[in-house]
Amino acid sequence: MNFRITGLPAENFRPLFALSDAELAARGAVRRIADDRKPGYPCRVSLTDSKVGDHLILVNYEHHAVDSPYRMRFAVYVREGEETYEAVDEVPEQLRKRTLALRAFDANAMMVGHQLTEGTGLEAALEMLFGDPRTAYIHAHYAAAGCYAAKITRA
Repeated sequence: MNFRITGLPAENFRPLFALSDAELAARGAVRRIADDRKPGYPCRVSLTDSKVGDHLILVNYEHHAVDSPYRMRFAVYVREGEETYEAVDEVPEQLRKRTLALRAFDANAMMVGHQLTEGTGLEAALEMLFGDPRTAYIHAHYAAAGCYAAKITRA
């Protein structure tokens, strides 16, 4: 089974880095400078973790803008200057080293399955969820904080 993992679209966030702190606050966002936390702050665009001194924006983002009860938004970190991650049959280290909550959705954006997994077991969990022919796509969330991580589709 082949799968594609995709980060959030970089172009949705680039303009935020030019805004003042007051303009960010009006949008419910804040500017941050990454500290030495391990793992770093997870950029949802590049699917990489921050390094000390990286410029970040923490913003509420609607990652599941659908007409269903499963419409979702949550806080996400994005790092300045990043490009959107997209790869087939490759799992970024950011996902590998965290516990993930996977949510499978059908073509009508209705949840048809879910699975908790360590990132090291992601492929097996995807195989199980994509084994259901109703699954059109999967959203990965970081299980502890519950925030959105990435979209996964069949490749």
